[in-house]
Amino acid sequence: MAAGLARAGRRARAAGWRRPLGPEETLGLLEASVVHREGAVLALNKPSGLPVLGRPGELSLALLLPALRRRLGLSAELHVVKAPAREYSGLTLLSSCHRATEELQRFFTGARQRGQYPATYRAVTVGVPAEPEGEIRTGLCWQQQGDTAVVVPVAAPGRGSLARKEVKNTLTRYRVLGAAGGCALLQLQPRTAFPEQLPVHLTLLLCPALGDHQHSSRVGRVLGVPFLLPPEPAAPCTQVLDEALLQRLGLSPQQLQHLPLHIHLQELVLLQGPIRAPPPPHFLRTLQRLGLPGHLEL
Repeated sequence: MAAGLARAGRRARAAGWRRPLGPEETLGLLEASVVHREGAVLALNKPSGLPVLGRPGELSLALLLPALRRRLGLSAELHVVKAPAREYSGLTLLSSCHRATEELQRFFTGARQRGQYPATYRAVTVGVPAEPEGEIRTGLCWQQQGDTAVVVPVAAPGRGSLARKEVKNTLTRYRVLGAAGGCALLQLQPRTAFPEQLPVHLTLLLCPALGDHQHSSRVGRVLGVPFLLPPEPAAPCTQVLDEALLQRLGLSPQQLQHLPLHIHLQELVLLQGPIRAPPPPHFLRTLQRLGLPGHLEL
């Protein structure tokens, strides 16, 4: 196990992680990030950039779970109940009991079916939505572009594509918590779950998430006015920010490619009540640099 963790750590560094943490450092970070522990259920604050599963040889949460279990003094295996995507930070729900895992998964599924919003995210966006709150509704599907599969919106999916599950109708509720200098802090509550749903939905608002190097190229600008580009010619690339915003963030153009995605899973509502995880230091630092309200309260 130790040799496997070491190899994974070296590959993580070679991949150019923003914070080149090795397995032991990442394990220590996870151990210190536990925000909730009750019975068989454990919640920690996952750093951005750490995948849950990962590719072969890649440092991942799943690879670290056995060692984390031992550090926390747990006898049973830990498994993931709910976790934010690789590039997100935030609440990751773990369980050491299969029955508790199944109960929690049924609870989250039932909550969405009842029209509830058990997960609440925070996001920093480049751009401010035209309306202070609202809903983003669209179909989403996977589309092959060359050697890569990407998630694209489908404005009016047909009944056939929905029935064949080629397209899924998705919904995210948003609210602007604060805005300054052309950027905003948003609260996001997805009603549905689809890979990359939140960053794609934010592009439909013409307000891509800060640090979104995958989808932000779909939002173009002419004379400062944003517009949506079709997904086909919009190849993923390092997010483009104007010089003034780079200066406010304290970044050079060379550092921009390492800017992490600013989407954070802050709250999960469980049967016992809500649990929360504070945003990571880079997120809070961004709020402060941009003058967005709430960086002291989050």
